[in-house]
Amino acid sequence: MIPLSWYVILGAVLFMIGLSGVFLRRNILVILMSVELMLNSANINFVAFSHFFQDLRGQVFAIFVITVTAAEVAVALGILVALMRNKRTLKVDEITIMKG
Repeated sequence: MIPLSWYVILGAVLFMIGLSGVFLRRNILVILMSVELMLNSANINFVAFSHFFQDLRGQVFAIFVITVTAAEVAVALGILVALMRNKRTLKVDEITIMKG
C-alpha cells in the first residue's frame, strides 16, 4: 500500500509545476494547461485523502472539480478561437483587446 504522504508530495510537485507554468509562460494555451495541471493535482489530494479516511466526499468533490474544469476549458477554447480570429496571436503580452 502506498502511503498518503507520497500522494501529497505528488500533488504538491504537480501543483508547483503548474504554478511555474502559469507564471513563466506567455502562451495562453500553455497557461490553460498549467491551470489544468494545478486542478488535477488538487484532485489527486482529494481522492487520496478520501481513500485514507474512508469517506466518499473527497471523490465526489473531485468529480465536481472535473465538471467545472470541463466547462472552463470549453469557455476558454471559445475565447481563444475568437482571439485568434481577431489578433492572430496567442501571446499574452501582445493581446490588448481589453484595454480601453
